[in-house]
Amino acid sequence: MDYNRIVQMILDVGEEMLRSGAENFRLEDSLYRMCKSYGFKRYDVYAIPSNLQITVETPEGEIITQIRHIESTDIDFDRLDYLNNLSRYVCTNKPDEKVFREKFQEVMDREQQHPAVKYFAGVMGGTGFAVFFGCNLTDAVVAVIVSLMIVVVGDWLGKRESNLLVYNMILSFLSEMIILTAIRLGIGGHPDRVMIGIVMLLISGLGVTNGIRDVLQRDFISGALHIMNSMLGAAGIAFGIALAIMLLDGAASEGFILNHNIPIQLISCTVACIGFAFWFKIRGRQVFYSGIGAFFTWGIYILVYDLRPSNFLATLVAAVFVAFYAFFMSRINKAPSTIFLTASVFPLIPGPNLYYMMYGCVSKDIELAFGEMMVLFATCLAIAFGFIIVDVASRSIMYMMKTEYHVGKAPR
Repeated sequence: MDYNRIVQMILDVGEEMLRSGAENFRLEDSLYRMCKSYGFKRYDVYAIPSNLQITVETPEGEIITQIRHIESTDIDFDRLDYLNNLSRYVCTNKPDEKVFREKFQEVMDREQQHPAVKYFAGVMGGTGFAVFFGCNLTDAVVAVIVSLMIVVVGDWLGKRESNLLVYNMILSFLSEMIILTAIRLGIGGHPDRVMIGIVMLLISGLGVTNGIRDVLQRDFISGALHIMNSMLGAAGIAFGIALAIMLLDGAASEGFILNHNIPIQLISCTVACIGFAFWFKIRGRQVFYSGIGAFFTWGIYILVYDLRPSNFLATLVAAVFVAFYAFFMSRINKAPSTIFLTASVFPLIPGPNLYYMMYGCVSKDIELAFGEMMVLFATCLAIAFGFIIVDVASRSIMYMMKTEYHVGKAPR
């Protein structure tokens, strides 16, 4: 075999998996498995969000090192699913370079999601969470308009601006301007609730959560990069909202209020998370599974909070549930667990706390900003702890089943 080409193909798969939204430690495991399947004497894999490196020693004793720089990402869980299946195929069949490339190209040439789907996804995600956070019917109309703007302008802007701070600043500025203008025209009455729902389209609090989880697992560089990237995106949102508020002479804040009707909470968050499943280009029945996961995740949060009013405890228990749900669904569907985890966990993501922390900074309310920052951190920590608890438990389950859970580097 041409081992240089084989290593190159393994890196091609790894790069596309990372670009499509794969978690670092699961990506490393997939690359280790492919290296092991080709009989390399030693193999080392190093992955962070912007860089992939592989060094192997072939059966003939040749040392091969290849490095790949990752410039940008575009979450595509459908592609990630098929790349994951390709890695399974490679591990089982050990194809030569020609067959490997053909199979890889088949995945890359899959028909793309219809452009109209993203419009529905944006409206479902942004408007669904706006209703979840207490918006009325006229507020929801404003949320629909702003969500459509984000899809249209965001798609155009994303091809021209790679800086997340600038990207989020422009979109949040336009969003807040539209919302405040609509309020002045008598359309809607809760600008902060509308913007909270829209913020969920712009920032992934999951980035902070994954960053904390990486740090707790001693993957310090990846963790720091995830956290800093999320902070950069949050700063862009803060700048954009602040600029709009200053231009239109401010806006009143009512504070964080969920919809008072629990069935509406459950329905709206389920609709929103199905929208986010489409947003992340999930297809088929996996979209339905994402909605089910979101429904029960929030239902468990409500139940635990009702028994003991602690946001940290309720978030922790709900995070444990959704992580177990993703673990078992990944085994049943033979797909990466992140597909079932990402959209389903969104009801727990502290978007409102992020918004009010930024609002406190803009309005010079230091007490509000600090208080929301602490809640934001505690919520992310609870989600991260929940994920880690399940990770430890799942390793134990796989060990008892005598199933290999994680390969790791080859022993010396």
